[in-house]
Amino acid sequence: MPNGENGTQSQPPSGGQWYPPEWPDRIRALADGALTPVDPKRAATVMLLRDTPDGPAVHMLRRRASMAFAGGAYAYPGGGVDPRDEDHRIGWAGPALADWAERLGTDPRTAQAIVCGAVRETFEEAGVLLAGETPDTVVDDTTADDWEADRAALVARELSFAEFLDRRGLLLRSDLLGAWARWITPAFEPRRYDTWFFVAALPEGQRTRNASTEADRTVWIRPSDAARGYDEGELLMMPPTISTLRSLEPYESAAEALTGAVAQDLTPVLAQAALEDGEVVLSWPGHDEFTKRVRLGRPGGASA
Repeated sequence: MPNGENGTQSQPPSGGQWYPPEWPDRIRALADGALTPVDPKRAATVMLLRDTPDGPAVHMLRRRASMAFAGGAYAYPGGGVDPRDEDHRIGWAGPALADWAERLGTDPRTAQAIVCGAVRETFEEAGVLLAGETPDTVVDDTTADDWEADRAALVARELSFAEFLDRRGLLLRSDLLGAWARWITPAFEPRRYDTWFFVAALPEGQRTRNASTEADRTVWIRPSDAARGYDEGELLMMPPTISTLRSLEPYESAAEALTGAVAQDLTPVLAQAALEDGEVVLSWPGHDEFTKRVRLGRPGGASA
């Protein structure tokens, strides 16, 4: 999920699920009508894959421990959609916007913004660019100083993605992405995101780097190894991250995962909270492993 400093880190009692200690109080406030949900912002994140002799590995970054929201948690490159990602001047290759709109369950303009946001954020946070001079080519190196200057300008919002692509004569390769999942931040969170998850293969000749100021390390790791680290409490993750990791495990190559993306369910996953017999019951429909029951104490003093 996108980054946002709106909570404090709390190590869960088992596994590696990140669970903020202020959630019970906010859930109770929502149930009492004292908390008005904010509208979620559009966001996109990309599970970047590369093949290894032991199967595909996924690129992940670890959020700095000093970050208030999910500090120390592992995630994928991603972030909020820039309104300028809707710019009609963006050079485009791959499925038509109408096809993307149908797949994502949105209108064409929103679909463009989401896909563009996914490609832009991957370049901003990992230095990997899914774009080429023609519909069947991809840039092979983005590490030179001029590329870095453009990447920094995008991060600072001094340059729009449309301007960046036009300046370099590039087309966004939307066909290199596969839509994978959609998760919406719970209604009781102060900062909310409607996030689309995509899968993509690392283009030949390109390499990732830690370009995010909010991450202290990056890793290439097999989904099964990352899931095992989560299960053993060694790798901290939020529910959307571990859920999508587990869904990648059956695939034996990046290309196979991309092919499999067309069958992935994009029904939005939204946490539900209920008050039952002095407990908060927090659940994500279809994802029973994340269900939490929290005994309510006095406001500000609930314990998991």
